[in-house]
Amino acid sequence: MSQTVQVTSPRRVEVIEQPSIELGPGQIRVRTSFSGISAGTELTAYRGTNPYLNRSWDPDQRLFVEGTSGLNYPIAGLGYSEVGEVVEVAPDLADDDDPAIPAVGQQVWGIWGHRGEAVLPVDRLRGCVLPDGLDPVAATFARVGAVALNAVLAADIHLGEVVAVFGQGVLGLLTTRLVQLSGATAVAVDTVPSRLDKAREYGAGATINAATEAVAQQLRRLTEGRGADVAIEISGSYHALHDAIRSVTVDGRVVSAGFYQGDGTGLRLGDEFHHNRVRLVSSQIGGVPPALAGRWNQARLNHTFLQLALDRQVDPVGLVTHVIPVEEAAEAFDMLDRRPEEALQVVLKFS
Repeated sequence: MSQTVQVTSPRRVEVIEQPSIELGPGQIRVRTSFSGISAGTELTAYRGTNPYLNRSWDPDQRLFVEGTSGLNYPIAGLGYSEVGEVVEVAPDLADDDDPAIPAVGQQVWGIWGHRGEAVLPVDRLRGCVLPDGLDPVAATFARVGAVALNAVLAADIHLGEVVAVFGQGVLGLLTTRLVQLSGATAVAVDTVPSRLDKAREYGAGATINAATEAVAQQLRRLTEGRGADVAIEISGSYHALHDAIRSVTVDGRVVSAGFYQGDGTGLRLGDEFHHNRVRLVSSQIGGVPPALAGRWNQARLNHTFLQLALDRQVDPVGLVTHVIPVEEAAEAFDMLDRRPEEALQVVLKFS
């Protein structure tokens, strides 16, 4: 039996016991050590606002289909930021000399949800052994870091530009750091003072408190009247997306990387978007920017971010505010939902 985090209904989380699955050919058993909670995507399922609860995604049409549901309660094993130890490999893999195949005893990273144990096909873990010297908790950021890196690549940043990053949660702070590493000046925007303080630690050249300052005007003051060259909106707030559009220069770019819920209240496309000919680009982890598709893919995003962490260019572990036993998962989700100012990255620890 293994412990699994289950969202039983909106705002109700339980830890249930699930039976172990027999290992089949070409499969690997992993025992989870740590699993990071996404305060964005996972909270949409926790709150009941995820679009998959009311519609389903048709991959052939690439459309959401009304009158169907792709996600139903109870939702067991939600999560996409896991690290664990390989405890068993299928006999047909044991004699395989492919160095990319994890061996028993090795630590691996990947996506298998908030569950104490997972049986996965070998291709899901091929090349996913933790590099020597990397903190296992840092490896829980592989997917999260890839999301931030994908947004930065979509922003097409150039040396010397000013890039405004809207939202300084975990994704926003990683984005701020990656913007700085790209040679631009990052301006961090948020409404929580402690997160703006953290943004300075992660490379922000300036910060703006959206709760007390006029963001677009302040960005123009910082750029001799031009506005930001690029804005990355990664909080999932329509109000922030509207501010991002207002904040860029004429013909500026806005990368929309947040997971927005419901109708776009607060977003007025007849204003600055229309008059300043703002270019709006969507960034979503399901694909890389089209211009880079020949050279980049999701695996490269993951490995690049982990290498940056290994090289101490990015400090993901510095964003972890809570490591909580999995038995207390309900309290962890409640805190992220109701008191987000108290936490950045919350990691569940499995025994």
